[in-house]
Order: sequence, then C-alpha cells, then structure tokens
Amino acid sequence: MYGVKRYRKQFGEPDHWRFRQSAGVNVETIRFYQRKGLLPEPDKPYGGIRRYGEADVARVRFVKSAQQLGFSLDEIAELLRLKDGTHCEEASGLAEHKFMNVRAKMADLARMEVVLSELVCACHTRKGSVSCPLIASLQNGTNLAVSTRGGQGIAKLSRVLFSEF
Repeated sequence: MYGVKRYRKQFGEPDHWRFRQSAGVNVETIRFYQRKGLLPEPDKPYGGIRRYGEADVARVRFVKSAQQLGFSLDEIAELLRLKDGTHCEEASGLAEHKFMNVRAKMADLARMEVVLSELVCACHTRKGSVSCPLIASLQNGTNLAVSTRGGQGIAKLSRVLFSEF
C-alpha cells in the first residue's frame, strides 16, 4: 500500500485510473470492450502504463449509452462504425429494428402480466382440495403465453385448472 500512496503522491493518479473514473467503468469492462473490438487498446510503452484520451472516454460513454437503449455489443460495433454521422439512414434502420424488438417484448410482457394476474387471482380464490392453479397450469403444459384478454382466458384457464373435478 505504501508503494501506491507514494506513487500517487509523486506522479498523481495513473492514467488508467483517471480513465476508468471518467468513463464510469471498471478495468474488467475496459479489457472486455477491447477484446470485443469496441475500444482500441492503446500502446503501452515498455515499463510504462497505457494512455487513454478523451476520445476513448467518449467511446466508452457511447457504448454504455447504446447498451442502456438495449443494443447488443454486435449492434453497438455497427453503430460505432457509423458514428461519423454521415450514415444516418443505416443508423436509423438499426434503431427501427431495435424499436420493433422492444415493442414485441412489451407485448409479450403485457400478455404475461395478464396471465400471471389471472393465475394469482385463481390462487387466492381457490377453495377446497383444488390444487394450486399456478402449479396445475404449469404441470399441464398449458400454453399460458397466449393472450387471455376478452374474458375467454378466464374460461379457458378455469377449464384447465378445474378439470380435475
């Protein structure tokens, strides 16, 4: 520990420490991005430390922002290829594709919400020796991912759940 404190006092924070702090990532993330080709690995002088610039910080922030929007690392690599700003149509195409994926996931989540809500309700209203509606529906292999809106879902769910009688 004394060596690190002495180094900091004499030379300041090592460059990679400042980079990690500015970019908001840890060293494993930096190395991972370098292995994936998302961040170039700077030259390391013999016996020295790697030097990162503001462009590297901006690039990591770009990657992190794209990840927050749900882009995969492969998609981010493509966006980085387009980042000079002259390929807006291609970038827009990637964003539209991501947008459609998000919409599809939201629809799937909405269907799951409805089915889970109905199952929870069925669990709370069960009477007598009826087995747990959730467990019974899972054991029966019922296709619960199908939307149950419109009242048909409860009827279908009831037939499946209470078919033991």
